[in-house]
Amino acid sequence: MPTVSSEELAAAAGVNSAKLRKDFSYLGSYGTRGVGYDVEYLVYQISRELGLTQDWPVVIVGIGNLGAALANYGGFASRGFRVAALIDADPAMAGKPVAGMPVQHTDDLERIIEDNGVSIGVIATPAGAAQQVCERLVAAGVTSILNFAPTVLSVPDGVDVRKVDLSIELQILAFHEQRKAGEEAAADGVVPPAAAKPHRKGPDGDVPAVMPA
Repeated sequence: MPTVSSEELAAAAGVNSAKLRKDFSYLGSYGTRGVGYDVEYLVYQISRELGLTQDWPVVIVGIGNLGAALANYGGFASRGFRVAALIDADPAMAGKPVAGMPVQHTDDLERIIEDNGVSIGVIATPAGAAQQVCERLVAAGVTSILNFAPTVLSVPDGVDVRKVDLSIELQILAFHEQRKAGEEAAADGVVPPAAAKPHRKGPDGDVPAVMPA
């Protein structure tokens, strides 16, 4: 039976092992001293707390390039999410198979949600259509939305929205790249132009605008 120690888990997660053991105790999971935690049972307990041990039907609205890529993503099923329907507003898409499922038209959105007991919707439409799609999903009973459209959605209380903005993720990476470049320059003794102190004219010629203390 595979086991793992709290020290190994703490090292992998970058946290303190004592804190990790305390957090696991809230799951009702107590390891065996000198042995550790039963990996399979620990995974089950964490999955249960995250709501991943049950079947969650999901609809994807907007089957363009991004929506089709999401439909073909194989990681949903292993985490407890079942793509119940693919929906698009283009009549030419209706009936076309994507990821082994026929695309359905948005005219049937409300019926699809009711028939499949859907509470989670994924929006992958253009920005201009996202708010209207969101409102229809919410009116049909969807209470959680994953939004890939490049716009901010307005939803009533009780509805959760998670926005996935790829441009922001790239900006974050660019920030880290910029910082790494600055650190490398500093290590090489190079002062980046932005870090150079401004100068002013003094009676004796150029002197730093801010004199050293």
